[in-house]
Amino acid sequence: MQPFVSHTGIVSPLDRANVDTDQIIPKQFLKRIERTGFGQFLFFDWRFLADGTLNPEFELNRPVVNGASVLLARRNFGCGSSREHAPWALADYGFKVVIAPTFADIFFNNCFQNGMLPIRLAEEDVDELFRRARTAEASGQPYRLRVDLPACVVTDDAGFSRSFSVDPFRKRCLLEGLDDIGLSLQHVDKIAAWEADHAVPAGA
Repeated sequence: MQPFVSHTGIVSPLDRANVDTDQIIPKQFLKRIERTGFGQFLFFDWRFLADGTLNPEFELNRPVVNGASVLLARRNFGCGSSREHAPWALADYGFKVVIAPTFADIFFNNCFQNGMLPIRLAEEDVDELFRRARTAEASGQPYRLRVDLPACVVTDDAGFSRSFSVDPFRKRCLLEGLDDIGLSLQHVDKIAAWEADHAVPAGA
């Protein structure tokens, strides 16, 4: 997992509440056994029309958000089933940060396990970010945010600045690029020593 320290990226506003994991990555695409390749199916039922072409009305398909890496959403993002494929699809598409007032707990935890930072901001702050994104889009310009994880601050170039909180352990894991496997590998010598001490004698 790559370390996450800071990130500046184009914001893609998804002005919808209660976006569930089956909308993020529909169940028919869960047959893959790798963690990669899910980005092409992200928000599939919204991104594509019945004939397979891109839906020009869907938020992520607007040219001004091409290459977006910060997803801005409404409350209860990632609700529904606990599928880890949802953060896999978001990350594979290119998102590094998801900002919303609230998240479903399992989705929130899964983001950290996959190197993606979910940020909770107050409803009024999220409203303001949507307003700024719409203003930028109306002028034909992408809206960008900078996220500084060590300082736990979200800023833009027009004076917006808000602090956010992250559990210290999760923060350390993101900064050092550690998932559960990476954390375990930090103790490989102790694990090997324990296995040696508890080995079953040959022929026992």
